[in-house]
Amino acid sequence: MTPAVPDFDRAAPGFDRAAPGFDRVRLPGADGVELAAAVGGSGSPVVLLHGFPQTHLMWRHVAGLLAGEHTVICPDLRGYGASDKPAATGPEVYAKRTMAADVVALAAALGHERFALVGHDRGALVAFRAGLDHPEAVTHLGVLDVVPTLDMWNVLHGVPAAVGYHLFLMAQPPGLPETMIANSADAFFGSFLDAWAGDPAAVPADVRAEYLRASAAAVPSIVADYRASAGIDVVHDQADLDAGSQLAMPVTVVQQDWGARLGYDAAGVWRAWAPDLDHRLTRAGHFMAEEAPAEIAAAIRDLLAR
Repeated sequence: MTPAVPDFDRAAPGFDRAAPGFDRVRLPGADGVELAAAVGGSGSPVVLLHGFPQTHLMWRHVAGLLAGEHTVICPDLRGYGASDKPAATGPEVYAKRTMAADVVALAAALGHERFALVGHDRGALVAFRAGLDHPEAVTHLGVLDVVPTLDMWNVLHGVPAAVGYHLFLMAQPPGLPETMIANSADAFFGSFLDAWAGDPAAVPADVRAEYLRASAAAVPSIVADYRASAGIDVVHDQADLDAGSQLAMPVTVVQQDWGARLGYDAAGVWRAWAPDLDHRLTRAGHFMAEEAPAEIAAAIRDLLAR
């Protein structure tokens, strides 16, 4: 193992409450970028990717539940948390294809050429891309509360699309989004923690403070991640759609009933990409890994049993 990551010192107490015994390491991703990760447990490997506006800390409960059966790897995505935040010198830097390559390299550095992969929100988009680009590495794929990038833009129409206003804000050219968000970082990122939580108590004050601290320190890279999803990520998804590419591994999707809210067939959207699909709806809010960890851990176990 490599030395502990200093930035994890702030987050460690919250992670250790639910997932004691995890090591905090720093390992190579793609293109010279290093990722910070919490690693623990034993058994077949499962990589858990966090969403927005969060870090690896969102998996603290689920990781603890899975660690008795699996080696659980919880990285901070490039641009987030304690991982490197390279400058966005081109669209590929924060393309989900690049971020997926990070995850494959990280797992390989830990000795795992094949692994199960579960992502939430932004991490789910990275997981989706990893499943398409690296089917030799990803044995099982879990997705929490998103649809693929191309489909995301296609289903946002009219007034209901206001729920995704941040997608449009961060899709704008560099400069204004970064300035606006940096000038009101706590209010901006905190608004999503408030609006998207079905159970606000599931994100306690110290965890919330860590999310806000980490997000405020990563405004340019977070915006670059979202900007990529309005550009190069769409190009990559469209190319796979045109080629008839599909996810070759078993796939489980757990999400809120966004189809009913936005007027589309969520299971149908996913079935077009994932022939071997288990699609589940949850009553938990967007932060379901924190609000309903037993439900999410059970869904992951069911996925791995397929």
